[in-house]
Amino acid sequence: MPQPKALVRSAIGVFFEYDTPRIVHIRSKKVGIINRLIQITILAYLIGYVIVWRKGYQQFDNVQSAVTTKVKGVVFTNFTGIPGLDGRVWDVSDYVVPPQENGAFFVMTNVLVTPTQTQGTCDEDPTVADARCENKTCTRGEPVNLGNGIKTGNCIDSTVDPGAKVCEIYAWCPVERADNTTQAPTPALLGSENFTVFIKNNIEFPKFDVLRRNILGFDNDTELSSCRFDPNDARYKLCPIFGLSQIVQLAGTNYSDIAKGGGVIQVIINWDCNLDLDVSECLPEYSFRRLDRGDFSISRGFNFRYADHYKLENGTGQRTLYKAWGIRFLVSVQGQAGKFFIIPLLLNFGSGIALLSIATVICDIVVLYLLKARSYYKDKKYLDVKGEDAYEVMDDRHDDDSDGPRQRRNAGNGEDNS
Repeated sequence: MPQPKALVRSAIGVFFEYDTPRIVHIRSKKVGIINRLIQITILAYLIGYVIVWRKGYQQFDNVQSAVTTKVKGVVFTNFTGIPGLDGRVWDVSDYVVPPQENGAFFVMTNVLVTPTQTQGTCDEDPTVADARCENKTCTRGEPVNLGNGIKTGNCIDSTVDPGAKVCEIYAWCPVERADNTTQAPTPALLGSENFTVFIKNNIEFPKFDVLRRNILGFDNDTELSSCRFDPNDARYKLCPIFGLSQIVQLAGTNYSDIAKGGGVIQVIINWDCNLDLDVSECLPEYSFRRLDRGDFSISRGFNFRYADHYKLENGTGQRTLYKAWGIRFLVSVQGQAGKFFIIPLLLNFGSGIALLSIATVICDIVVLYLLKARSYYKDKKYLDVKGEDAYEVMDDRHDDDSDGPRQRRNAGNGEDNS
């Protein structure tokens, strides 16, 4: 086991050493093939993938975007005896709620209307679990859990379910009820599949001072308003006016299915531009997908409620409540632009050249540890050269041996060393 003094001397000796690479030219078929294959692979990755495929010679900038939408269409509902749907025209002001959103729009496809609601007392919906009072009391002032109003403290007969006892509530009356007397047998606004939406998209690549928009190839408003998006036509694949049924179909969904319970569709506008070409070649590409799966058994689709409020001549407040199902369209803009710039090219080229050193490392491992003649190659690879002023490291045993001769010489001279 090394003595502490020897360890200290070895550590000091490292300070007075210097390692320099030694070039050893090894002639070996195995090692030569491995070396060239690794070098070819690295060069193919550098040139083919980094420089050409990933455009490593370009500087990139992400797209900055603004989107506005405009929906057009009219539908007529004529469901006899269904409140709010018996002979009514629905235009864009009725079925697009809210009128404007940031990067999105909603189109109503089905609706449950509860008209002429006023503030007062009435029986709660018997389908609400907390509404029934056959075996419990109705606590005055307590809200009905998942219900429509505040309990008055009275337990009364239900006007909807004969024989059922429900809590009387203070609410907007009559409360919303969903049955075959209030709901249409098919999606009420199924005719919305014929509606169109104009998606106007303005984009910028600020680093390159490039401005574009998705209205391309049309000379005037008349041409633009008459076009319809067609992904298979060279001209009309740039048309920014889409049929709603077309969007849903391209997203892989049936319109009548999604119209009943609602859903969420994403419209993707992709701007991937090579600005080394003419800027007119910077064109948008459209794709569509449904974000919510249509086969969920729980909380399926998309719906919400809103109301139209007004006052009667006598000052009584009244409202019409709508439970709206529909399709929420989310418009997403993505992409980037690239243009030649010398700095990323040099950086990518330099990092690729540095990778070539991997070939040397792997070949050294093969030569020094895997080949049968590894001992021979180690002797050729490593050379220990001692300079005239080399620091010599000696252990304690050498010190003891070096003192012995002096002592013996002193004893032969008759000196007393005791």
